[in-house]
Amino acid sequence: MTRKIWTLSAILCASCSAATAIAQSATQYPAKAIRMIVPSAPGSGPDIMARTIGQKLNEAWGQPVVVEARPGAGGIIGSEAVAKSAPDGYTLIMGNAGSHSVNPSLYRKLPYDPLKDFSPIALVSSAPNILIVHPSLPVKSAKDLITLAKARPGELTFGSGGNGSTAHLSGELFRTLAGIRIVHVPFKGAPAAVLGVITGEISMAILNLPPALPHVKNGRLKALGVSTPKRSAAVPELPTIAESGLPGYSATAWYGVLAPAGTPREIIMKINAEIVKGLRTEEMKKRIASDGGEVIGSTPEEFTAVMKTDIAKWAKVVQASGAQVD
Repeated sequence: MTRKIWTLSAILCASCSAATAIAQSATQYPAKAIRMIVPSAPGSGPDIMARTIGQKLNEAWGQPVVVEARPGAGGIIGSEAVAKSAPDGYTLIMGNAGSHSVNPSLYRKLPYDPLKDFSPIALVSSAPNILIVHPSLPVKSAKDLITLAKARPGELTFGSGGNGSTAHLSGELFRTLAGIRIVHVPFKGAPAAVLGVITGEISMAILNLPPALPHVKNGRLKALGVSTPKRSAAVPELPTIAESGLPGYSATAWYGVLAPAGTPREIIMKINAEIVKGLRTEEMKKRIASDGGEVIGSTPEEFTAVMKTDIAKWAKVVQASGAQVD
């Protein structure tokens, strides 16, 4: 009996010590540099957003936020690295719809579960993709592009920042709804895909707005529409793809911060509070809007709900398009 009492006491003491350690770590957090991994190429939408959020966290806490691009395999390389990192709040990821919503359906053997292996912190923003073509292509609208594709089946190509990206699935959705034959060409990152359209290596792309918009404004690219249900404040003159010739078309890119599963709730909420605080400033609203984004700043629970809905949505697109990577 005495031994049982001592054993129970030891367990209780260990639990109290663990709870105290967690509380202390949350109070002291962050005590060193934070690494924020981006599972896509430098200059991509997630990379730009990570640097924007990282700067605000650095200003608030006085600790460096080191943004590290780990592109490859449709976001799998960077995402897997974070999923397997210590759940202490010092390794985060700027996830996106491709890495955490599309991949579960597109890849048969995904080395991480977007819902089980991560602790969502905050959905930062959403943004439209933009349908771009080379200026020499004889089209002025999505309707014209569809007509051209039907006249030249299998000849037109669409690029993306890699298999599994929202650009990839946005193109597959366009192809499926329009009933056309266009060929997917994956690049190593959205900036490379943008360059592919500029040089004429590929016919078109439906890419994140930030890396494409500057080239639209300087005339190196022709924009035909945005992928969201409503027009973007960054380019209000540009119609949606739905109103430009493909009714029912809708695809939204999002960016959000996540930590490895098991990260203490206290640390999750501390990071969330600082991100949301930063997003509410006029400076951040203007900066994100200038890149075509819309500020969100959700709770962890709201972010989880968005991911679940998005995973189900893209699963239907993958099934309908027949897209598969492995």
